[in-house]
Amino acid sequence: MTDLYSEHHALALDAADPLPTLRDEFLLPRHGGAEQAYFCGNSLGLQPRGARAHVEEVLDKWAHEAVEGHFTGQAQWMPYHQLVREPLARLVGAQPSEVVAMNSLTANLHLMMVSFYRPTRERPAILIEAGAFPSDRHAVASQIGFHGFDPATDLIELEPDLPGGTYSMAAIEAAIAEHGQRLALVLWPGIQYRSGQAFDLRAIARLAQAQGAVCGFDLAHAVGNIELALHDSGVDFAVWCHYKYLNAGPGAVAGCFVHERHARSERPRFAGWWGHEAATRFRMGPQFVPTPGAEGWQLSNPPILGLAPLRASLDLFDRVGMPALRAKSLRLTGYLEALIRGRLSETLQIATPDDPAQRGCQLSLRVVGGRERGRALFDHLAANGVLGDWREPDVIRISPAPLYNTHADVLRFAQTVERWATA
Repeated sequence: MTDLYSEHHALALDAADPLPTLRDEFLLPRHGGAEQAYFCGNSLGLQPRGARAHVEEVLDKWAHEAVEGHFTGQAQWMPYHQLVREPLARLVGAQPSEVVAMNSLTANLHLMMVSFYRPTRERPAILIEAGAFPSDRHAVASQIGFHGFDPATDLIELEPDLPGGTYSMAAIEAAIAEHGQRLALVLWPGIQYRSGQAFDLRAIARLAQAQGAVCGFDLAHAVGNIELALHDSGVDFAVWCHYKYLNAGPGAVAGCFVHERHARSERPRFAGWWGHEAATRFRMGPQFVPTPGAEGWQLSNPPILGLAPLRASLDLFDRVGMPALRAKSLRLTGYLEALIRGRLSETLQIATPDDPAQRGCQLSLRVVGGRERGRALFDHLAANGVLGDWREPDVIRISPAPLYNTHADVLRFAQTVERWATA
C-alpha cells in the first residue's frame, strides 16, 4: 500500500502534479537555515518576487517625473487603478465595471452599507453569522446605531447548527424566512474565517432578495481561494482584502464589487472626487456626477505604492487561472485531511466541512485536550519552522495555498505534529 506519510510519496505527488508549484515566484521566510513551511496565506500571503519591481517602478517614476508621473510614461498614476481592474474582474467572475480596488475592507463595507443598508421602522434588521469577524460585527452594529436603531434587537446573529461551528443551508434559509419581513440586509461571509466553511453565494442572495432584502458578502477569505462568479450570482455587493490569498502585502488596498444593475444607482452614497466621472472630474464643478459602476464609490485617488504589489500577484493568478488553482487546492487540502484522519485523529479534529465544495484551502483543526495543549502544539510547530495560525480557544488554522505550498509542506506539518504527540 502507498505510505501517505513517506517523503518519497509526497515528493512523487509534487512531481506528478498537473500544476507545478509557483513557489520560486515567491519569497519564503526561513527558519533555522531552511525554508519555513508557511500555512498562513489566510492571514498574510507571501511576497511575490515581482512585487519589488512594481514598487521600484513607482519610486523611480516619482523620483524622476514627480507630479508628471500622473500623466506620462508607462503605468501612469491617473488611471493606475485600472491596471488591476480587468484581472480582478476575471478573478471574481465579474464585469470590469463591477469591480474596483480601493480603501480597506472595513472602509469599503461602510461605504457599501451607506448605499445598500437603508433601514426603515419596518425593516431595520441585518442578519450575520454568529462569531463573525469582529471588524464586520463592529461595522454592522455601528451602522444600525447610526441610523437610530438598536443592535440588541436589530442585529440578528445566526448560531451554527452543525458540528465544528458550521451551518446547514437549511438553517440559513430558515433564518432568512423567519426574519424576512424585518430584514434590510443579509451580510454573509464567502468563507467563514474561523471554521473555513464556504457558502453558496447565489443561493443565499436569492433567498435574501426574495424576502425584499439586500444581500452583500465579505469575501476576505474567499477571493483568490475559491472560484467566484459574482456577476452571475446576483449578489448586490461584495468587499474583500488583498493581503491574504492575493499576496498584495500587509494592509494592502482592498477590493469592492457592485453588481451592474446598480451601476447608475441613485442610492445615497458618501461621495468623493475620485468617484466623479473621469471626463469631467478636472472641471472641478460642485455637482457630483458618479462614474457608472463600482468606480463611482471611490473617494480619493488610490495609493499607487499600495496598488503596485497587487499587480505582481494578479499576474500570477492570470497566468494560472482559478480553475487550475482550485483543483490543486483540493488536492493539497485532501492530502492534509487524509494525513490527519490516518494517524493524527487523537490529536486533531477537523472542524471544517468534509465536503470539498464547502471549504477552500483552510482546514480549521481543533486540538484535542483544550487550550493549553493546543498552544503547546502551536508553539512546537512554530519552533520547528511550521507556521499556522492560532484562533482562541483551541483552533489551529492550516491553509495550503496552491500558488506556493506543496505536498511536501503538508507532510512536514503532519510529521511535526506526530513527533510532538508521540514524544
